[in-house]
Amino acid sequence: MRVLSGARPGDKTCILITDGGSGPLSRHADAVETIRLDHAAHTLARARSLPASVSVAELRRYVHHLADHLEEVLLVARSRGRRLPL
Repeated sequence: MRVLSGARPGDKTCILITDGGSGPLSRHADAVETIRLDHAAHTLARARSLPASVSVAELRRYVHHLADHLEEVLLVARSRGRRLPL
């Protein structure tokens, strides 16, 4: 079982129940997770390289993006944690 987030912030989550994780939906979910983690890493790298003279508006935009990506990363981590064999 894994939890999948919606495509946009505020969308509802859904549960994907699989028997082994090798089917087409599981592979697609893996690809989506990878994309979301890559986007988070990219946004973090850009935020870390912001110049000291960044405007307040741009800083707010990055904080918003970082919060969105953190939410996605936490969802991926929780979903992966639930799939760990005990």
